[in-house]
Amino acid sequence: MNELIRKRKSIRKYDPTPLNATTLEKVRELFNEVKPLYTKIPFSIEIAPKTKGPFNIKAPQYLIFGSEEKDGFLENIGFIGQQIDLRLSAIGIGTCWLGAAKPTQKEDSALPHVISMAFGNPAEPLHREYPDFKRKALTDISQGSDPRLEAARLAPSAINAQNWFFHAENGKIHCYRKKANPLLGLMFNKMHAIDMGIAICHIAEETDNFRFEQDTCTPARKGHVYTGTVL
Repeated sequence: MNELIRKRKSIRKYDPTPLNATTLEKVRELFNEVKPLYTKIPFSIEIAPKTKGPFNIKAPQYLIFGSEEKDGFLENIGFIGQQIDLRLSAIGIGTCWLGAAKPTQKEDSALPHVISMAFGNPAEPLHREYPDFKRKALTDISQGSDPRLEAARLAPSAINAQNWFFHAENGKIHCYRKKANPLLGLMFNKMHAIDMGIAICHIAEETDNFRFEQDTCTPARKGHVYTGTVL
């Protein structure tokens, strides 16, 4: 398994000193290297000094993700953002997804804001040991056997809910996200979809010649929404 996936963690304490210009340029270079899940959905990534909103984390700077609002855009942003998350971890920079935080001022992009991510030099250990992950058992979130499922199990999710399910068969992984309780509102539906993209990113990291398609012969799963199939 990708060693970064085995030790990655969300960083909630940061050195308040902003990253220097050279490091920020390396971060921006990553924006051009990410591969979207859906190539036809326009998206944007910008750097901002502040965000606002509940459950915010104090960090020296933030990534602001925007997107055209088309079918699959939330999963697409989760997939894109998690690639950046892993690659920042590889160069010693901490990150944390922020589901409710928004930029304090209008960004340059004309695309609607989707989600933010804190990042900077960590003021706590950047990585963790594999046994320290607190995750559901693989049997609770999947059916069938595929070594890539463990990478999906270790993916971060809002309030660590892991509201996804994977059905592995014949070398394919069918991906589902749990339907949110209507009483919990649109925010949880949004986060479930972003989390699904994050988990699919972890599967992609373990897949040679990654492809993600809609399969017309997928098994139905009660209480879940089919997202797509990894080939």
